[in-house]
Amino acid sequence: MVDEVLARSFERIGAEYDRYRPGFPPGAVELIAPDRVGAILDLGAGTGKFTELLTDRAERVVAVEPSEAMLGVLRAKLTTVEALLGSAESIPVADAAVDVVSVAQAFHWFDRIPACAEIARVLKPGGLLGLIWNHSDPACGWDRAAHRIAHPAVGESDGTTTSAADELPGFDHLGATRLRWTERIGRADYLKRWSTVSTFLVAGDDERNAMIAEIESVMDSDPETQGREAFDLPIVTDVFVYRRA
Repeated sequence: MVDEVLARSFERIGAEYDRYRPGFPPGAVELIAPDRVGAILDLGAGTGKFTELLTDRAERVVAVEPSEAMLGVLRAKLTTVEALLGSAESIPVADAAVDVVSVAQAFHWFDRIPACAEIARVLKPGGLLGLIWNHSDPACGWDRAAHRIAHPAVGESDGTTTSAADELPGFDHLGATRLRWTERIGRADYLKRWSTVSTFLVAGDDERNAMIAEIESVMDSDPETQGREAFDLPIVTDVFVYRRA
């Protein structure tokens, strides 16, 4: 069941999300669109963090996003992309109009059954669906500790649980790939990134400040981040690929 309060928390941010959230490795695009195609839809596109990797992979790139604040940022930086206000459960695109649908860091917010039906509707027969998630690297102790503070429900898991599955209604699962990469990030930007996470967005000031203080304490005590203004952040990106049945 989707937590509507958490899901809607992103509707009031745009520029901050675009500035502080990580991008995605180019290899993720190659897995879902290995060849140039006629049209790609980036669903739940946000500010275009993944959309920007698609612009040279298709003649037509469409971005659908429910937040006007997010879309405003996307439109300003990706002027050739067709940016539309809409949701995964009601996609403002014609039947069988696109060759590929990508969903980066958003599928877990969708109502799965109606969303899958809509995605299948807009895909051409045999079209591909790619679900993409960035995660913390389980081998990075300080980043995992920060995730446990921000997402207590994750507990001691490796943080790589997703809403992807071997079976999605209307689709055949073709496979999953894990990509590992590293981002150079400053301490201040790392802390600001947490302010764009759903649990921080819905928290009160006292709770938010307490979580930031705990994360700072982790960084002040870990030898990989202690006393450093910038550091390497390992990131894991999981890509799940499906074909419209």
